[in-house]
Amino acid sequence: MTNAYLINRFLDDLMVEHGLSPNTLTAYRQDLEGLVAFLDPRGQDLVTVDREGVLEFLASLAARDMAASSVARKRSALRRFFRHLMKSGDREDDPTRLVEAPKWRRHLPRILDEEEVETLLEAPDRSTELGLRDAAMLEVLYATGLRVSELVTLATDAIDPNYGFLRVVGKGDKERLVPIGATALDLVERYRNQARPVLLGPRHTEALFVTARGGAMTRQNFWHLIRRHALLAGIVKPLSPHLLRHSFASHLLNNGADLRAVQMMLGHADISTTEIYTHVARERLKEIHSRLHPRA
Repeated sequence: MTNAYLINRFLDDLMVEHGLSPNTLTAYRQDLEGLVAFLDPRGQDLVTVDREGVLEFLASLAARDMAASSVARKRSALRRFFRHLMKSGDREDDPTRLVEAPKWRRHLPRILDEEEVETLLEAPDRSTELGLRDAAMLEVLYATGLRVSELVTLATDAIDPNYGFLRVVGKGDKERLVPIGATALDLVERYRNQARPVLLGPRHTEALFVTARGGAMTRQNFWHLIRRHALLAGIVKPLSPHLLRHSFASHLLNNGADLRAVQMMLGHADISTTEIYTHVARERLKEIHSRLHPRA
C-alpha cells in the first residue's frame, strides 16, 4: 500500500468516526506528507520508518526554528497516525512511542476573577432592548462556556427552558448539550419576549441573537459590545474573544468540577486541551497562598 493510500484512509477514518473539521484534517495531511517527503530520500516510508527516522524528522523541524509547540503538535499527529496503522494491522509497532515531546512553555489563558465577571455581567442597561440582549448574551456565554462563534449562531430553538439545556453545534459539526442555569434562562426568555421582537421588526431570521438592524449577530459585533461593556465595568485586563469561556472553565475547576465534565461542556475532542485550565487553577492557588499566607 502506498503512503498516499495510508494517509487518505487515516483521514477518512478521522472524518467519519471523529467528525474532525476540514482545517484539522488538512493539518494532519500536511504533517504526514511532510514526514513522507523527509523519508523518501532515505528510502523509508510510513510502514518502515523507525524511531530514529521520526526523531530525525522532528529534529529537522526544530533546526528550522519551528516553535516547540508546533513540533509537539506534529508529534501528536504522527502518534495518532501510527496507532491507526497498528490498529489496522499495517504496523506492529509505534515508532513515536518513545519519542518525547519537546519542552515548551504553555501560555495560560487570561481569565476574569469571579468579582470581575459579576461586574461585567451587570454592565448592560437591561431597561433597553439592546442592553437586555447584551446581558442575555454575556450571561449565556459565561453560563455555558460556548465559543463566541457558537453563541452568535444559536438558533431560536437551541435553548429549551423546560429542560435547562442548550443544544449547540460545535467544531466538526458535532452537536452537544450543555446545562444552562436559571439566571441565564430567565434573561434569554426576557430578551426573547421583550427585546427580540422590537429589534427584529418585520424581518425574519432563525438566529436567536440579532443586531439593532434585525440581522443575525456576528462575532465582530459581539466583540465590539463586550469590549464596550468591559470598559463600562472598569475592567482593564487585556480581553480575548474567549475571555468568558476561559473564565467559565477555570471557575468550574476552582470550585471542584470534574475535568471530564468540563471537557464535555466545552466540546473539546481531547482532554489535554481542557487540562490547561487545571494549570490556571494551580496558578490561582499559588497567587492566593503567596498573597495571604503569613509565611509565604
